[in-house]
Amino acid sequence: MFQHVTVAIYFVYACLGLIGLGIAILFYMKLKHLATLKKTEEYQLKHQDYFRFIQSHLHEDSDLPVPPGKLTALERRVIQDKFAEWIEQFKGELRNRIVELCEKSGFVKDELEQLDSLFYGRRVEAAYRLGNMRAAEAVPRLLQMLRKQSYSPLTIILGRAIAKSAKQEDQLKEMLELMLRHGKPIHNLVADVLLETDLDSSKLLLKLLEDGNTDFVKVALVAMWGQAVPEVIPALDRLVGAEEKDVRAEAVKLYLSSNPVLKDETIKQLMSDNNWEIRAAIAKSLGSLHAAGSIPLLRNAMRDENWWVRNNSAESLAKLGETGFEILCETALRGSGVERETALYHIEKVMNEGTDLRAVDQMVSFNKKRLLYDRYFGVAERKPVRQVAAVGGDYSA
Repeated sequence: MFQHVTVAIYFVYACLGLIGLGIAILFYMKLKHLATLKKTEEYQLKHQDYFRFIQSHLHEDSDLPVPPGKLTALERRVIQDKFAEWIEQFKGELRNRIVELCEKSGFVKDELEQLDSLFYGRRVEAAYRLGNMRAAEAVPRLLQMLRKQSYSPLTIILGRAIAKSAKQEDQLKEMLELMLRHGKPIHNLVADVLLETDLDSSKLLLKLLEDGNTDFVKVALVAMWGQAVPEVIPALDRLVGAEEKDVRAEAVKLYLSSNPVLKDETIKQLMSDNNWEIRAAIAKSLGSLHAAGSIPLLRNAMRDENWWVRNNSAESLAKLGETGFEILCETALRGSGVERETALYHIEKVMNEGTDLRAVDQMVSFNKKRLLYDRYFGVAERKPVRQVAAVGGDYSA
């Protein structure tokens, strides 16, 4: 019995020793971190004149001088971080001059050597810094690492570094292929990585849209959101009829965002598509396109099984002048179930928004709609309608 107690006491002492050692290590790391921060501030202040000199001579044709004197590793890191900060801020020739200065100063060479480090953290940091410095000479080595890399956070870091540094479209295309080969649903993330490039994005996106690789097409469609690229409209027109469900849906939504002139047959075909995202997208766009001829299609779409299709159809009808608003009133009065509740919601929404109008033409249009409302529902006091999302127990969206 006493032997067991002795073992227990020794075990407690061992645990206390390990805890004490852990606390000592954490304390040491904290002190080291504080000392590094203090030294960093000292070096930033020490090289302030050098930084000002570089900034004042960026617009000149003369060569920029490398950092003066014999520098410590931390001192070089401070200067390198300042250069990387400028590279992110500047564009064009100014950025190129800073990139050349990084190469002359040996920063790119140092980071390339760190790619061979046995420590994973150093390899990650080196890839990240090479991307920040737009090190074109590092791209072949980064692509080699990406080929051997299984999917992990390092895959994204390598891809972003390649996108920032690549000077050839073939390098970007290989980077996309290597990142997407794992079958992960990361098209949005890869599109964000792709847009880091300094190459002509419109030309690159057009090539990706016409590529036979479906993953490339998806990345291009995502990357095009928020960008005005008129050259790709013919390619989008072709993709609207693509067999791939996801590709077709994204292509339709992006194509509609360009405010195209749609034929009646095209509108009818899209409104009857099996994909609810396509039906919802075309229903929403018809109001913005002022396609009054599509009012019967929107009226029928208010019976759709999907909430988004019904809601977007009613919203477009409300935008199509007195004719569209009257259809909503008729649906609210004579319809049933979810179509009636959807119509009532958007009617009350129009009535409530009309009180804040200031432009004369908008007030005239609203008064016409108010007359229609009074004709269908009378002039009694109107009460707000509950949110349509809570009606009918429809959770298809």
